[in-house]
Order: sequence, then structure tokens, then C-alpha cells
Amino acid sequence: MKSLLFPIVLLLCNYVFAQNSFPSFLEGTWFAEKNNTYERWDKFNEQQLKGFSYKMKNSKLLIDEYVDITKGEKNIIYTATVKNQNQGKSIPFTLTQTGNSYAFENPTHDFPKKIVYTLVNPNEILVDVSDGKEKGFRYTMKKQTENQITKDPLITNPNYDAALAKKVAADDYGMKNYIWVILKTGTNTISDKAFVDSCFAGHMSNMNTMVKAGKLIVAGPMGKNDKTYRGIFILNIKDIDEARKLLQTDPAVNAKLLDAELYNWYGSAALSEYLDAADKVWKKGF
Repeated sequence: MKSLLFPIVLLLCNYVFAQNSFPSFLEGTWFAEKNNTYERWDKFNEQQLKGFSYKMKNSKLLIDEYVDITKGEKNIIYTATVKNQNQGKSIPFTLTQTGNSYAFENPTHDFPKKIVYTLVNPNEILVDVSDGKEKGFRYTMKKQTENQITKDPLITNPNYDAALAKKVAADDYGMKNYIWVILKTGTNTISDKAFVDSCFAGHMSNMNTMVKAGKLIVAGPMGKNDKTYRGIFILNIKDIDEARKLLQTDPAVNAKLLDAELYNWYGSAALSEYLDAADKVWKKGF
């Protein structure tokens, strides 16, 4: 029985690893000197990378291929749409190998049948495009530095600050994902004033703790309304489950004096930059 269980456990481990592995290292702009081609990948969300390859000619950007990597329930799919090929149809390739090398395959396609991205180091990748056997080609791509990125022809904002964008984890649109929280009157209707006061004192103290940890970006009460909404938080967190765990550190939420509705929200990555100014305009604490 033991000898039978081991390969089953190993198979399950490999399956879980394959399901959870995602080539996030591709995010950024890469350059292949061999064929004078750029490849740019943007992280759309935790399950999707979108990109395209292009060349520069006479100061003009010429896009020749759009690419996408999406993590589904069962597979991770690489999709390529090449201009003037395949009658404009997108060709899917399924992830079959992970680790340092990510192999995407489509054995029914004429060419290529296999595309492999190998991470040589954080700033260099090797790309293999082949029929899965001997026919094919390969090239090295190097990640662009911040100085090179500031010269990127895709940057159209004359005020773009690469260092600030990196500091606040901005995407190419100056945005990022947050969790929007609506706090409303909870289900606990206890009338013990001392207990309620203690919980809300802890609520205010916990807000300061979250701000210092860089987790709470925006907070404030709401006016009287017919939905029993009490206030809002904007949390500098991408994952709703992580946000729920964080909110359990709030005594008022934990005691059900406040309930929380959580939503994914996409907003300016520079929101946190107002906090230094916010700390200089108040006279009295709550």
C-alpha cells in the first residue's frame, strides 16, 4: 500500500505545483538584441499577464504580435495573436512544464508547436520557439533597466517618475489593485456602553496600527444614510481573504459591532503619497 500511495502523492504534488505556478517574472519590458525586438508584459491581475512584441523603425513603434498568459481553473494558457498570420486568429498553447523553464505547447499547430521561456537570471530570459523537435530558433532577451524604461517609446507622460512609480507599485497606467471596505452597523446589538466604548477605542487604535503597517490608505466616517453604512476603508492589499484576516484585528469588527463588505477596487497607485500631508493638517485626535 505504501508503494502505491507514494506515486499518487507525488502526482498530486506535481499537479498542485503546476496549477499554482505562474510565470510572473515576465512582467516588464525585455529586449532581444539579436532580432532588435522588444517584448512587453503587464500584470493585469494575479491570474493574467498581457503583452505584445514590437520593433522600432524610424522612431515608430511597430507591433507584430499580441500575447496573453491566463491562469484558468485547470490550465495556464499562453495565447499568441500574430499580425497577418492565421487569418487573425489567436493560437493557444498550454503550459506543460514549470520551474526555471516554462514550456507552452500546441501539438496541433503547424509552427510553432512549442514555446519555452527559461529564466536565466532575474534580468535575462532565453526564448525557444520550435516544432518540439529540431526545427526552430532561440534568442536571449534582457530586462530593461529603469533608465532604459524611462526612454521607452510607450511612455507618453512627460511627468513620469520611474522611481516614484516603482515605490508605489504602479502599473503602466499609474494604477494598482486595492480592497475597498464598507463598514456598516453590525449584527451585535449589545447595550453594554463600557464594552461598546472599549471596542470602538480599539477600532481607532487599530486603524493607526494599519496605517503604520502601510495597509490602510484611506479611512473615514459616512453621513447618516438608510443603508446603515458607517464608514469606508481603502486597504493597500490585493487579496480579499488577506483583507478579511486583517479586519479581524479590529475589535469592533471582531465583536460584530461593525460588519464589513469587501470589494476589489482599482485606483491610483499614488494614494498613499497623501498620508504624509494628512499627518500635518489635523489639530485634535479622535
